[in-house]
Amino acid sequence: MSVQFQDTHAANIIELRGVNQYYDEGKTKIIEGLDLLIEDKPMQGQFAAILGMSGCGKSTLLRYIAGLQKPTSGEVLVKGKPVSKENRVSMVFQQYSSLPWMTVLDNVALGLQFKGVPKQEREAKAMEMIQLVGLEGHHKKYAQYPILSGGQLQRVAIARSLMSNPEILLMDEPFGALDVKTRLQMQDLLLSIWEKFSPTILFVTHDIQEAVYLADDIFIMKHAPSHFVEHIHVDLPFKRDRETKRLPNFDELVHQVEDAMMKIDTVG
Repeated sequence: MSVQFQDTHAANIIELRGVNQYYDEGKTKIIEGLDLLIEDKPMQGQFAAILGMSGCGKSTLLRYIAGLQKPTSGEVLVKGKPVSKENRVSMVFQQYSSLPWMTVLDNVALGLQFKGVPKQEREAKAMEMIQLVGLEGHHKKYAQYPILSGGQLQRVAIARSLMSNPEILLMDEPFGALDVKTRLQMQDLLLSIWEKFSPTILFVTHDIQEAVYLADDIFIMKHAPSHFVEHIHVDLPFKRDRETKRLPNFDELVHQVEDAMMKIDTVG
């Protein structure tokens, strides 16, 4: 059973309609009949987390929206328009994606450079973003490991994506390779960015607690051929900190998502 999305009068930010992904001339079906609707929430944005087993197509969905891959069939729309070079959305990957031969400053300013923004203006804006993500003092360093830590490299990627398109942020397990403390710090940084910029964030993760802590909606995909089979609204305060994890209904929500994940093999 697929999740049914109700299209309201709110503006649509991201929409996937009847998406299919087949390989081997249709013999291998990864995604079939998938729909997704993310609507605008003025002055708030929306934080949607996507969960599902490995291989179900979570990352592929983000690649569609980023314009890195086209589905076999179906529509992928960003702000009501098909994805193209003009409305392509940046993406933060689990693997470090900064250009290692460029400095932090040049990496963060890259999107503005492609748009033809003059050097002085784009570097000034990039410095503001670098300070926001906690990388002040590192702007002249090359964006490569071990000059920068894993957490710092992901901060570079987040800053670069926000500079390119502050309205939409696609994140594919961005904290999966980080140690526990750095991961918790990055979660709090992301919440502060969400509060400041009110973007629409689509966040793929395997960590259920992380999904509950960060998102206001969680969508669960079944095994391939996949589509969304569960939508869980996260009923927690909009402004969150580590005390949020100690609220009674936080654990209840985690258990609800766990139960939904355990039953996905039994749904169609």
